[in-house]
Amino acid sequence: MATMSLAAASPLASIPRGIAAQAPCAAFLSIRLGGATATRFAGLAVASQPAERRAAAMVAMAKREQELEEIRAMTTEQMEEEVVDLKGELFLLRLKRSARQEFKNSEFSRMRKRIARMLTVKREREIEQGIK
Repeated sequence: MATMSLAAASPLASIPRGIAAQAPCAAFLSIRLGGATATRFAGLAVASQPAERRAAAMVAMAKREQELEEIRAMTTEQMEEEVVDLKGELFLLRLKRSARQEFKNSEFSRMRKRIARMLTVKREREIEQGIK
């Protein structure tokens, strides 16, 4: 029995060098990922997100709006106190991280964003009053 080399048994061995095998265009442009299709172009993938993910985004947006309403209901003095408290908590969180203690990494962005929202509302009020 004659032995055949792997190169001769390969289906690609019969294709001349100048001609490459064509990949299916659909496989190149979109990949199936658990119910949603992710396209090569991120801007086109918005409509193909699963419904659960869109619903979660809507809930997060509603929470931000509710938090913003709570901030707007505060007085300026309360906001300043809250900002100082949050900055202190942020400092303590940084200390925990540097000491390699257990902490939630998501708390950094949550606190920074809350501080930014409070300072934004404070600045909006200053602009309304005409303070520079």
